[in-house]
Amino acid sequence: MVQQQGRGRRRRAVSTLSSPRVLVCDDTDSVRALIVMNLELEGYDVMEARDGQEALDLLNDPQGTLPDVVTVDALMPRRDGWWTVSMIRSDPRLEHLPVVMVTASVQRHHRAQAEQASVDAFIAKPFDPDELVAIVGVLASAGRVG
Repeated sequence: MVQQQGRGRRRRAVSTLSSPRVLVCDDTDSVRALIVMNLELEGYDVMEARDGQEALDLLNDPQGTLPDVVTVDALMPRRDGWWTVSMIRSDPRLEHLPVVMVTASVQRHHRAQAEQASVDAFIAKPFDPDELVAIVGVLASAGRVG
């Protein structure tokens, strides 16, 4: 059975998981809200963090459920995205998590730094919400690429 969506908007299954979970980490409220809204419209269960320390606290919560994908901004106060990715990649319990860096830091050396940090995808701000949702969907379905 195919569900019709109004005004040409498509609806697709994001993965074989019943409700994929995404941790969205960004210090800018409006950007975080935009990412959350787009993911929730596609059926994701979304957790939010305002900086890398808050994200790591959520990931290390023994009562919490790990997300299927993490999105993280590069430049944030307290603990930035680079620190967050390095903490995720150095923890055997978390290292498998796919990470999408969504950032305004798009200089060549930032892309190289993201690659070196084993980020699974790098999206420049301002971003196309459909592109972000598509990348998160692939990663939620397939898990970590590298």
